[in-house]
Amino acid sequence: MFTWSKTYKLERHQRIPLQRSKVFNFFSDAFNLERLTPPFLNFEILTPAPIDIQKDTLIDYRIRLFGIPMKWRTRIERFEPDDAFVDNQVRGPYALWHHTHTFEDTEDGTLMRDIVLYRLPLGPLGAIAHWLFVRRTLETIFNYRRDALDDALEGVA
Repeated sequence: MFTWSKTYKLERHQRIPLQRSKVFNFFSDAFNLERLTPPFLNFEILTPAPIDIQKDTLIDYRIRLFGIPMKWRTRIERFEPDDAFVDNQVRGPYALWHHTHTFEDTEDGTLMRDIVLYRLPLGPLGAIAHWLFVRRTLETIFNYRRDALDDALEGVA
């Protein structure tokens, strides 16, 4: 049966030639997200520094997409040092945004995985928006992050 409120899934993985604890620490620092977000989003963290990431931490952001400003609040739903953390949208542009980050040891460093479950608001308009641009925009954002990671991790040893 077709439903307009479909939950979409975006999965990514990336091998990073650093110790798992260092990779986890980098990704669990909310301010590093600014370094990994494409400039076209005008991403800004509104929560004052320092942000002590742990279970139930709330983080406020602002983005601008296609000239439209949006505020976004996430809550850290799960926080397991060196292994995983999950951020869940409390308020923002999605009807659902549930982002799981996991980190595993490999022979040459760390395997980082992202699983994002998301759903758009507005029923049929959201489904059309997903088809027209949301899916491609998310792919662009995660591709940028993948490519920016090497530069961002330079100096992390």
